Amino acid sequence: MTDRLDGPQDLRGGESAPGSSPDGPKTSEPDLATAGGADSAAAPTPHKARLGPSPWLAVWFLLPALILLGAMVIYPIIYSLIRSLFDATGENFVGVDNYATIFSDPSTLTTIRNNLIWVVVAPILVTTLGLIFAVLTERIKWATAFKLIVFMPMAVSLMASGVIFRMVYDQDPDKGVANAVLTTIRDTFSSNQGYPGARPRENDQSPVTQQQNGAVETKQTVQPGQPVAIPLVGIRPDQLPSDAAAAKAPQADGNALTGTVWLDFTPGGGGTTGQVDGQEKGLPGITVEAVQNGTVRGTTTTEADGSFTFTDLPAGQYTLRLPSSNFEEPFNGLTWLGPTLITPAIIGAFIWVWAGFAMVMIAAGLSAIPRDALEAARIDGATEWQVFRRITVPLLSPVLLVVFVTMIINTLKVFDLVFVIAPGSVQPQANVIALEMWRVAFGGGNNQGLGSALAIFLLVLVIPFMIMNIRRFRREQQ
Repeated sequence: MTDRLDGPQDLRGGESAPGSSPDGPKTSEPDLATAGGADSAAAPTPHKARLGPSPWLAVWFLLPALILLGAMVIYPIIYSLIRSLFDATGENFVGVDNYATIFSDPSTLTTIRNNLIWVVVAPILVTTLGLIFAVLTERIKWATAFKLIVFMPMAVSLMASGVIFRMVYDQDPDKGVANAVLTTIRDTFSSNQGYPGARPRENDQSPVTQQQNGAVETKQTVQPGQPVAIPLVGIRPDQLPSDAAAAKAPQADGNALTGTVWLDFTPGGGGTTGQVDGQEKGLPGITVEAVQNGTVRGTTTTEADGSFTFTDLPAGQYTLRLPSSNFEEPFNGLTWLGPTLITPAIIGAFIWVWAGFAMVMIAAGLSAIPRDALEAARIDGATEWQVFRRITVPLLSPVLLVVFVTMIINTLKVFDLVFVIAPGSVQPQANVIALEMWRVAFGGGNNQGLGSALAIFLLVLVIPFMIMNIRRFRREQQ
């Protein structure tokens, strides 16, 4: 008996027909794919489970900060904007008149000019000085100590820094460090000693006379081999230099032209006018010129006893002249706190405070520069200046931009240094917008309408630089 399979048989031994199964009809493969696609399209896509707490919990934690931000920042800005549209009393609506006053009042225009000087000069100097310090400190062993010293002013408040520099810029060289340094340098390279107030006696018996330009000249011409006496008065004996010795009576010395310049005054009275007496002192350090036909033929300086000598003068008649520089006031430094130098002086204090911050920021960026790029440039024959200019500075440009923008914002807000350093008499010349805002609103002006307008104007100036910083932060996060 032969077994014959009439149709396909499954592996379990059961007989099945095409498209069917033992348990019922079976769908073909194309039908399964179609059915599966339809089911997938119809089924909703499951949402991913959020990790962590709900966002509303973060909102509750941020709510106290948002309330403080609104109370201390948002509300004052809105109130100042509204208040700037009213007059000093706050009762009468004046519109944009306060803003028009900002650009029409001469004192306010001075503050804007000063702020422009600040914005242009101070950030550039601070950034440049910080870059120089950061680059140079990489090459010294005591870089940490140097950075600490330069950064130390950041630990001092701006008010205290203003007090310090108010003393540094004092006019008296015995008190002000700046003028003490300048006078020391000037005295080191200048041999002349000033005798302000010195003059000839006002009578016909004096052998010398004072010209309109302040110089003292002999009335009669002299010639080599003839001693010349030049007596002066108008100086207190206690004001003479410490090296002044007893005056030496003028004596002839061969063919040399000699003479003596001395203080023709005997302490306690007595003595003979126009003659050197025993207790009279010479005037050292005075410049004496021998003039012939309007031309200076020789120049010399008096000794401690007031004597002087011209040794190589040709024969002829000469007029001896003491230039007016001998009688000028001694150099006592610059008037740092005067109307001319007050703004540069305060900018110098600002640089002293912020140079350390710039140096530390730039040094941090400098440490992140790949050294292989610098070494490759040196191997290729680049000089140190080329490496600095073409590699170091471009790689540091993001950090330099951060420092520069930060300094711009700080200069726009500067208040303490100007208020403390500038004396009251020159504050109008040193004024800036932040200080003018305080003076107008609270410092005696009692015009909070104009003060609020100045505050909004300052905010408008700061906002572009804040936006630049925010965009830079976003780019770094991306």
